Amino acid sequence: MALPKQTEIEIPLLEVLVEIGGKGKTKEIYPLVTKKFPSITDEDLQITLASGGNKWTNSIQWTRQKLIYKGEMLTPGRGIWEITNKGRKRLKDKGKIEVVPTQIQNLAEIHEDYDEKFREQLLEKLYELTPKQFENFAKRLLTAYGFIKVTVTKISSDGGIDGYGKLKLGISSMNVAFQCKKWLGNIGRAEIDKFRGAIQGEYEQGIFFTTSDFTTGATEASLKKGAVPIILINGQVMVDLMIQKGLGVERKPIYLYEIDEKIFFEEK
Repeated sequence: MALPKQTEIEIPLLEVLVEIGGKGKTKEIYPLVTKKFPSITDEDLQITLASGGNKWTNSIQWTRQKLIYKGEMLTPGRGIWEITNKGRKRLKDKGKIEVVPTQIQNLAEIHEDYDEKFREQLLEKLYELTPKQFENFAKRLLTAYGFIKVTVTKISSDGGIDGYGKLKLGISSMNVAFQCKKWLGNIGRAEIDKFRGAIQGEYEQGIFFTTSDFTTGATEASLKKGAVPIILINGQVMVDLMIQKGLGVERKPIYLYEIDEKIFFEEK
């Protein structure tokens, strides 16, 4: 059989966290989530990715990352997964029968709900990219934002730099390098310092892309007096930029109608 999709793992993962007291270590969580899918065979559990990692545990890890973005899970410590109040509420509400509203929903509320779901779909598309596809996506995003001569480096000789380009600033330009990381965990300060060391002296600015997020230490280290500034762009920011620049996003006009009462009660 095909392994469950990440969207199908979300509820079982949250249920497991509740069953073990709200939080637990990854090693105890994996087998409990697997038990939620009795049709998974031993052969399925042996499937590996091109990178050598286990496909099933990798799917659970990416599901956990999505739930963190949704605010339904958090990581209070290294190797510890915990469900949040929002995650508990999702489990509590999942069995409720949806009631059809008797009044027309406020248009702003409809738009807000649609916007949230659409952003989640865009973020899932970013999760599905391979590392190389992610680098090429970063190139397209920078180009859409106004960068010129953006180039993705070859893996064998990138020297810690995945690509570079120029940002036009009036009549001058700034040399910028970028790095892309598709990590399950948050990017720490060490990675920011390493990237800065790779571009120091040759580039005026660095941009660090990740589908996950950055630790507090990484954020604090990104802008240091006298050092090359590193702009941090996580998955949520990438989604914002995609919508803002129309990259992979097509805007559809919405038409609103209003009844003209005069046509019904026009006097002769």
